[in-house]
Amino acid sequence: MQSPHGITASAFRPSVMGRNGMVASGHALASQAGIQALMAGGNAVDAAIATAAALGVVEPAGSGVGGDGFILIYWAEIGEVSAVNATGPAPGAATRERYLADGGIPMKGIRSVSVPGLVDGWLLAHERYGALPLEKVFRPAISLCEDGFPVSHLLAEQIRGEHERFAADPHTRAVFTSDGEPIPTGSLLCNRNLGTTLRKIAQEGRKILYEGEIAREIAEFSRSRDGLLTEEDLGNYHAHWAEPIHVNYRGYEVYEMPPNSSGHILLQELNMVELFDLQGMGCNTAESVHMMVEAKKLAFADREKYMADPEWVDIPLEGMLSKSYAAEQAERIDKGRAAVDVAAGGPEAHEDTTCFCTADRAGNLVCILQSIQSGFGSSLIAGETGILLNNRMTYWHLEEGHPNCLMPGKRVRHTMNPVIVTKDGRPVLTCGTPGADTQVQTNLQLVTHMLDFGMTPQEAVAAPRWRSLQNPMESTIPHVCSNNLQVEDRFPEAVRKELARRGHELELVGDWGGPGSAQAIMVHPESGALIGGSDPRRDGYAVGY
Repeated sequence: MQSPHGITASAFRPSVMGRNGMVASGHALASQAGIQALMAGGNAVDAAIATAAALGVVEPAGSGVGGDGFILIYWAEIGEVSAVNATGPAPGAATRERYLADGGIPMKGIRSVSVPGLVDGWLLAHERYGALPLEKVFRPAISLCEDGFPVSHLLAEQIRGEHERFAADPHTRAVFTSDGEPIPTGSLLCNRNLGTTLRKIAQEGRKILYEGEIAREIAEFSRSRDGLLTEEDLGNYHAHWAEPIHVNYRGYEVYEMPPNSSGHILLQELNMVELFDLQGMGCNTAESVHMMVEAKKLAFADREKYMADPEWVDIPLEGMLSKSYAAEQAERIDKGRAAVDVAAGGPEAHEDTTCFCTADRAGNLVCILQSIQSGFGSSLIAGETGILLNNRMTYWHLEEGHPNCLMPGKRVRHTMNPVIVTKDGRPVLTCGTPGADTQVQTNLQLVTHMLDFGMTPQEAVAAPRWRSLQNPMESTIPHVCSNNLQVEDRFPEAVRKELARRGHELELVGDWGGPGSAQAIMVHPESGALIGGSDPRRDGYAVGY
């Protein structure tokens, strides 16, 4: 396909188009769950929650009831973007001193678990915007729990990687093994206890999960394993509405989640990218990739110095997102050489995952990032609840004085960042991806592919992808960054050679080995048709009607 800017783009799959609704998610069965909600008379929010619940079943390595997330909503009736922060804090007993005495925060197990906030966020969004009763919204997910679903090649591989832990615990053994062996591709996986939990939440609301029967069972499970999560931690938690942050990029308004999300990084990157002739450089050329990678390094340096839970830390967010600051930062980019020593700037002081997008006929858009942290979270199911608990505690820092240093009741710094773009108050697109620190880098590629180079959503998510790694693990100097740049083999050899000449240490990751599982939906500016794209690198599919 030839874009309006002369860029020849190709897609592994065609874009999906529909008039009445569109869902793009990390699994075909979850996308179908969202479409079922739309076809039953629901709107984009109903579809998003139906998709969210189903993903926790069919993509258990990435998200679920035991995790947390962010929700970004464009509501056409008022022409505004709103946001829900559904990230849970550290338990009240989770002190820095306790973890240091124990040798640090474990990657797995009950001491890696923070307060799960996701479901309260679903219910908060549904209370304001939902049109269907929760029983209908959760029905597809409950059916997947109780009737089972075929295990994909990707999920089978993930289960094999976690088999030792799963087989050793009776609750995970019952769900993720077949007579003690890893569930093979094509076999059915059931989690009937999770279906019961979802049915109870649909009938009784947040109280049963955070204050009632399920809360008591989670707390008792934690207590029995010497965990820190208590009934009090669950009862005190509430998701909340937040004010989105945004910048204007070439006439488009790009919305993101505010801190404790790292969404500001994408907005800072776009502010810097806007100062360069991206179209003149060309799409996925050495010039454009180099410039984006260097902008990314500057924005990440600011995150490391300034960003944490805004209720605990003063964040110079207005200065970080200002156009004048972007101009100062852009001046630091060497167009011919990759930087290694990248200190944070001085803004004026005035803050394994899954992603999916939904859209409806009225022009409403929803983008949700939800996560249980790394693959399968803590790898523990909380007793008979069927809930796979997160391991979000692993994102804390224990260095005293670090803005993201662990404190009881504080929310950790998150990488999740859903994206919505409008123009003149009208919806244009929504997109996002899982992938930890890769997220804002992939989102930068998606947004520029679609807005600057005219790609369709499917072309944008299928385009060759790069990833700039963060600080090398062995470095104790915060501003020293890695020049390791992962690129897919599909980048032309001439581009790879020029990037290497500029000082990037290239790592080839295969034709489709790039990070993330990107999803995107675009609204046609004239007809209002919905155009969806889903990343071919994983199990995702876009479904429309």
